[in-house]
Amino acid sequence: MRFPAPRRLHAASTPADAVHLTVHTHTMTKKDKKSFNQSLDEWKLFIFNPTTREFLERTAKSWGLILLFYLVFHGFLAALFSFTMWAMLQTLNDKVLKYHDQIPTPGLKVFPKPVTALEYSFSLSDSSSYEGYVRDLDNFLRSYDLEEQKNLTACPDGALFEQKGPVYSACQFPCHLLKECSGQNDTEYGYSRGSPCILVKMNRIIGLKPKGQPRITCAPKDECTALITTYPSGGHIDLKYFPYYGKKLYVGYRQPVVAVQASFNLNNTRKEAAFDCIVDGSPNLKNKDDRDKFLG
Repeated sequence: MRFPAPRRLHAASTPADAVHLTVHTHTMTKKDKKSFNQSLDEWKLFIFNPTTREFLERTAKSWGLILLFYLVFHGFLAALFSFTMWAMLQTLNDKVLKYHDQIPTPGLKVFPKPVTALEYSFSLSDSSSYEGYVRDLDNFLRSYDLEEQKNLTACPDGALFEQKGPVYSACQFPCHLLKECSGQNDTEYGYSRGSPCILVKMNRIIGLKPKGQPRITCAPKDECTALITTYPSGGHIDLKYFPYYGKKLYVGYRQPVVAVQASFNLNNTRKEAAFDCIVDGSPNLKNKDDRDKFLG
């Protein structure tokens, strides 16, 4: 089959054949801006389109899928968090701390609470200056009354009171061991006589077993004009109050307390004393640490 030869087409452009394209530009003026009603209609259409039944440009099916996804996603996160917390709680004992060996040596705490830092100041001629101290001591020693300790055990002295449970009994701490600072003979704890009493106790540490004969000793920091006396004698803490088994196991436990009394000479016009108290007498209890000045 033979095809006819293609013909060549010649196009000649003449001035008459020229095409002119004119572009008109128009700048919008304030008069051409959308009216308020037009904008309001567009917003209404954006919020809900009655033609396509779309809310915020999404159909009900689209919104349902989104809500279902986030419901499943956050439900999974909540379930994962709950399972993680449950698994962690299974490793803990409700009655005994798991990590209680991070503080091998207890610190000391004093009563009554000082007004500023660790300084006590009062005037003998103004009873209101020390009535707060007396009130704090009354509140603290109220739990050491014999009536409050009638359900506790009269433990033998001089030995650790170790128990295997499941029932644990705490030892009594007779308040009369504090003698002049017990509040039994002097209800103002020596403050009205210029011989104030301060109570010092060790912080509780579960499982702590001091060696030797632990005691709390107080020594003057500089030239002291007061006589420092501790009760019980020598500031000794009996081993029968150790070890401590925790608040829930050791119901009614009374911490051993040492009373420190400063007595001033009445003829001395300067009645000021500064002293440090430390835990001493036990080789496994530290009382010096550059990183913790309150240790022991």
